[in-house]
Amino acid sequence: MLSAEHRAIVKATVPLLESGGEALTTHFYALMLKEAPEVRPLFNQAHQASGAQQRALANGVLMYARHIDQLEQLSGLVSQIINKHVALNILPEHYPIVGRYLLRAIREVLGAEIASDAVIEAWGAAYQQLADLLIGLEEKIYSEKESAHGGWRGTRAFRVVRKIRESDEITSFYFRPVDLGPLLEFHPGQYIGLRLEIDGEEVRRNYSLSAAPNGLEYRISVKCEPKGKVSNYLHNQIEVGDEIDLLPPSGDFRLEHNDRPLVLISGGVGITPTLAMLQAAIGTHRPVHFIHSARHGGVHAFRHTIENLAAEHPQLKHYFCYEQRRDQDPEVHGFGHLTEALLEQWLPDTRDVDAYYLGPVPFMRAVKKHLKALGVPESQSRHEFFGPASALD
Repeated sequence: MLSAEHRAIVKATVPLLESGGEALTTHFYALMLKEAPEVRPLFNQAHQASGAQQRALANGVLMYARHIDQLEQLSGLVSQIINKHVALNILPEHYPIVGRYLLRAIREVLGAEIASDAVIEAWGAAYQQLADLLIGLEEKIYSEKESAHGGWRGTRAFRVVRKIRESDEITSFYFRPVDLGPLLEFHPGQYIGLRLEIDGEEVRRNYSLSAAPNGLEYRISVKCEPKGKVSNYLHNQIEVGDEIDLLPPSGDFRLEHNDRPLVLISGGVGITPTLAMLQAAIGTHRPVHFIHSARHGGVHAFRHTIENLAAEHPQLKHYFCYEQRRDQDPEVHGFGHLTEALLEQWLPDTRDVDAYYLGPVPFMRAVKKHLKALGVPESQSRHEFFGPASALD
């Protein structure tokens, strides 16, 4: 039970988290991933190496401590967390492991004088409150997905029925259920979880669904990262006919249907969820402005798909921007980074639009700034992260 005294102690630790939260979470992950191998498949080691996971957790812990009396203000963050957890099949038995190492890290990083028994007790109660909240919300989603038409709980075996190279870096994989049963519907913009075994080690990853629902198959389109363990395995080892365990679609980055013009902005492989959104919206006669930025034509996936859709649907306006000029590339609408000036040219005349954007964090940071400066309402400007959430301000 989280008492008033516990709440006061947790809030009093906010300055410590502001100054040393990342050091604390770095130590936490180092301890847990070394001593608790059962949870290693749930964490992306590349995100650990870059520090992105540590920063995301530190920010989450800080936000929780700040709003311990007003958890309703964290609804957006909580929604992101539970959807990521569901896509990785985080279960109630995982929470005590995380809690044990979090409390240990607090004691070892802050020291026994600061992290006294009273502080550890307060944070233990606070963590249990958060764990109970997340477990309850996640179970609700698990149950809904299991009971829905074509739904399931946990993993389900799928077969790769097609593998198509989309660019120098991106390859699409099409999956159909091995049991030939019905397929769970999803919202364009959502992602799906993969469970794989690579070199004897279990790993799990989330990938955006890159085609609108069709009731027959799921498609993901994966960029091969130079040091990406899973992306290289998919590109180089997985072939048509292979089986992969999938977790049900999840995610709160999803297309909202209304009559406002739709603006889809992507950078690099960020095109994957926006492409699914475009395919779902194009049949509604809703005006769509599709804006994509790539390094050059060799890595630009789905260019012909967009151009063919634009030829068939006059309400679709499309704009491509390449960072590099190459003689062998076809013409594009702009070069260099996607600037505020270019966006101003390519947005609809009205600023009462729904804007969705996705790409590398620096790209999204710039797009968020540009959209705000150009007058797009922040409540109608939405983004998603491929990996751990990061600050865009």
